[in-house]
Amino acid sequence: MVDHSEPPAPTTRMRLAIAYDGTDFTGWARQPGIRTVQGELEAALATVFRRFGPVPRLTVAGRTDAGVHATGQVAHLDLTAAQIAHLAAPHGRGAKAQKPTAALAKRLNGIAGLKSDIYVAAVTVAPEGFDARFSPVFRRYEYRIADATARRDPLLRHHTVWYPAPLDLDAMNAAAGQLLGLHDWAAYCRPREGATTIRELQEFRWHRDDSGVLIARLQADAFCHSMVRALVGSVVSVGEAKLDGDRLLGIRDDARRTSEFKVMPAAGLTLVEVGYPSDHDVGLRAAQTRARRSVDGGLTGSISNA
Repeated sequence: MVDHSEPPAPTTRMRLAIAYDGTDFTGWARQPGIRTVQGELEAALATVFRRFGPVPRLTVAGRTDAGVHATGQVAHLDLTAAQIAHLAAPHGRGAKAQKPTAALAKRLNGIAGLKSDIYVAAVTVAPEGFDARFSPVFRRYEYRIADATARRDPLLRHHTVWYPAPLDLDAMNAAAGQLLGLHDWAAYCRPREGATTIRELQEFRWHRDDSGVLIARLQADAFCHSMVRALVGSVVSVGEAKLDGDRLLGIRDDARRTSEFKVMPAAGLTLVEVGYPSDHDVGLRAAQTRARRSVDGGLTGSISNA
């Protein structure tokens, strides 16, 4: 049987750098009737391209949970030639033609408004083979805690957890340092059917800023669901002397969820960076990640609700 359907129109992939305050969002992923980051951005895209074909859909590096913030989120979308020409065309009397990438960022931010909790920091043409979800080599988060010894700034209350007890920075760093490496993190992840919980934790350390706020820096090839907040919660328990630092290794090796520590709230968590290989290698990295996912059935290569 001969297929007479037309081949899909060629597209150009755009990479978006995105920041948002997650306080009033029910996470990243689009959900009917609920305010999400993806939902707001795709509604803006629908406005921009309302007369130019189907609304472009966003693919994101990491689907953050409700209340989680981002300063370094990355997403991509594919635009047709007609959509790119629309962006480049002058808009308004006396306007000049403009670069489609700059025009897209300007229009999305204009629709969002000056007081928006989403900001598209940059739009660039993605290199060949780039995939926001499957090309990354690492994700990095920060978590902020104002313990009983820190100065508490009400202006930062949506981004810093206020903790009622003093915490021991040295004990927390010693405990965090022991956890590094490639391991099964089932005890620190909310389970997903068929999803792998094997991750490489590349960095986990704490410091205090000038106001005394404790800031955790965590980096991994990827994080499974709730892993960052669980790791932070376990080390906070060590800092409060409720758990021995060595017990965290035992919990990890038991590979079972436990009630020995509390998972920390989303408000203190921010996705600050998604790392990618060189432009030449992004396609190879994406192919490798997809191949691993097809073998283990899991979510390797995606932060996915960290």
